Amino acid sequence: MARERFRFNTPAGRVFDVFNVALLLLVGVVALVPFLYVLAGSFATESELSTRSFFLWPDTFSLKAYESILTSPAFVRAIVTTILVTVVGTAIQLLLTAAMAYPLSKANLPGGRVIMGLVVVTLVFGGGMIPTFLVVKDLGLLNTYWALVLPAAINPFSLIIIKNFFQQLPAELEESAKIDGANELQTLWRIILPLSKPVLATFALFYAVGIWNDFMSPLLYLNDSSMWTLQMFLRQVTVATDLSMVQGDMSELPPAQGIKFAVIVVATVPILLMYPFLQKHFAKGMLIGSVKG
Repeated sequence: MARERFRFNTPAGRVFDVFNVALLLLVGVVALVPFLYVLAGSFATESELSTRSFFLWPDTFSLKAYESILTSPAFVRAIVTTILVTVVGTAIQLLLTAAMAYPLSKANLPGGRVIMGLVVVTLVFGGGMIPTFLVVKDLGLLNTYWALVLPAAINPFSLIIIKNFFQQLPAELEESAKIDGANELQTLWRIILPLSKPVLATFALFYAVGIWNDFMSPLLYLNDSSMWTLQMFLRQVTVATDLSMVQGDMSELPPAQGIKFAVIVVATVPILLMYPFLQKHFAKGMLIGSVKG
């Protein structure tokens, strides 16, 4: 009966539903059309890209752009590097965030309120690019992949949400683990983390997307082009007028604009495919971890 009371079965409610659906469809189309254009352009020929200003389906399908980038040693090296940095970086960042959130979730932690106050301050104030660069340099992390992971290893927002999630877990679980002889690390690893899959999956997605799409960190901290990630390669391709850096001597140059579109597609699709697998945890993890301060 309570659910029936809130159903929009009145004329005004049905008008609202129609308007709401139409608006959401419009927003979806506006967001999807540019990506479809890039996808179609990656399969088009150079002549079609130069003569047609906009299309969602190419007249002639061509795989030359994908053949060019997939046979490019620079591209293969960049995408392998990005995958490894994303996987390792996500694991490290998630582990460090959970390891800091767990003790802060204890009400009796000495100095816990002071530490949380400092964490909240970092949500508003930050050192900026130059101090961060100097810290990375003094730690000897320049031209290492650690510079892409460690400076942002613990995100304050993620830390607060995960801490709140830990606080909502029944205290009896930890008490029973201690009775069985488990220490704090064993309790965290065997009890707390398995019960925290929704919130951990949510922020694993956040961390992975952030590392995968990170452009500024490689630009600032990596001087060796052989260490470039996919976003740096994408930047070089999109601004390049000479595509010899993509593939060396080519008897037949592939479509220049098509190569740019193909690299954008390849850089977008892998991280996009993560969402369906983590979608069931996404909303649950965000809501559960944010309802308690």
